[in-house]
Amino acid sequence: MTDTFLPNNNFTKDHFGPRFKWGVSAAAYQIEGAYKEDGKGLSIWDTFTNTKGRIKGNQNANISSDFYHRYKEDIDLIKKLNIPNFRFSIAWARILPNGIGEINQAGIAYYHDVIDYCLGLGIEPWLTIYHWDLPAALEQKGGWTNREVIAWFEEFVAVCANNFGSKVKNWMVMNEPVVFTGAGYFLGLHAPGKRGMKNFLPAIHHAALAIAAGARVLRKIIPKANIGTTFSCSYLAPYRKLKRDKKAVERVDALLNRLFIEPLLGLGYPEKELPVLKGIKKISKPEDEKNLVFDFDFIGIQNYTREIIKNSWLIPYIKASLVKAENRKVQLTEMKWEVYPEAIYHMIKQFNKYPQIKKLLITENGAAFADKIINGEINDEMRTKYIQDNLKQVLRAKKEGLKIDGYFVWTLTDNFEWAEGYHPRFGLVHINFETQKRTVKNSGKWYGEFLAKS
Repeated sequence: MTDTFLPNNNFTKDHFGPRFKWGVSAAAYQIEGAYKEDGKGLSIWDTFTNTKGRIKGNQNANISSDFYHRYKEDIDLIKKLNIPNFRFSIAWARILPNGIGEINQAGIAYYHDVIDYCLGLGIEPWLTIYHWDLPAALEQKGGWTNREVIAWFEEFVAVCANNFGSKVKNWMVMNEPVVFTGAGYFLGLHAPGKRGMKNFLPAIHHAALAIAAGARVLRKIIPKANIGTTFSCSYLAPYRKLKRDKKAVERVDALLNRLFIEPLLGLGYPEKELPVLKGIKKISKPEDEKNLVFDFDFIGIQNYTREIIKNSWLIPYIKASLVKAENRKVQLTEMKWEVYPEAIYHMIKQFNKYPQIKKLLITENGAAFADKIINGEINDEMRTKYIQDNLKQVLRAKKEGLKIDGYFVWTLTDNFEWAEGYHPRFGLVHINFETQKRTVKNSGKWYGEFLAKS
């Protein structure tokens, strides 16, 4: 494909329409630090990263970019960059140290301060209730493998809704469930480090039920709230034109792109393409099929790249493998992900096939590249180009009449990037983790100028 259909880099935000939502996203564990201050309990990521050998270089987010103490400085930067919407998450263990029961009022007060500071500057807060940081006390009871987690999560949602619902209009129930269940309860690469299908299947089902249950709690307590949830997604293409590679793509698509959205829309789990999911029936109750469904106001999708898939009979359950991007002579990010802007267009198109989705937003998109510091400026032209090229593809989808209602960059500041530690930098703002100095990168300056122009 060429750029024949697309505007050049002089396109403005006005091309997307007046109601299009522009923002930036972040997550509590990755930025807050203060991991055991002011009554906060430990999360699974606190215990996981403070266990030797779990993370590259034994790094952790005990301090990270110190958003807990420096939130005003960072929100001031959001204002300076003309970003009207800020998506961030609530640390479950900061307001419920044991996951359930006694509420930590210092945690409640902290999030009121963050929300109030946003609103005072005319920045709309978008709250993600769960962004992977389950309280460690609940993991000791089985975490997402224990069906009781649905009730625990409902309690957490109710605390959030009752305390912040009068101020916050926009809510996202969960972030990327396929990642925290897959990496955390099947592969063991993320917290809590569990492995195997015996953990994965119950974690899938309980997370899916909890998303719908949490959304119902929000609707009951804040009837007029704008309620959504977010999903990671990858554009998938076969390695060869062989039928077996195309079938492999279908199986991976069922796992990565369809596993959670379809049961929540009332379509059931994609068992046909991924028969191992039939095992969920053994842990299901008769009312589960009905309770999985919720009528969301919007769905958020989060896309960074594409994956090339080939058939592989040696891989259990899925019979497919990824052809690594570094072996394909393509441009790579610091995460070794292929730079492929068209992926976001294809995923918008794929999710538009679900008529049940009322509104669709890109709630994360960005790239990790090495930053070049030249005369005090952070030159990151590859990140700027990545964002520009992805926005072209979003605009392409919009011009074709596809449903697409917003775009949030990942992320505001450099942060702790889960299992990868501090090496990959995704931020529009550079963080010197020794001094905590913030420096707006050229990509951040471009985004700010783009949002300022009409």
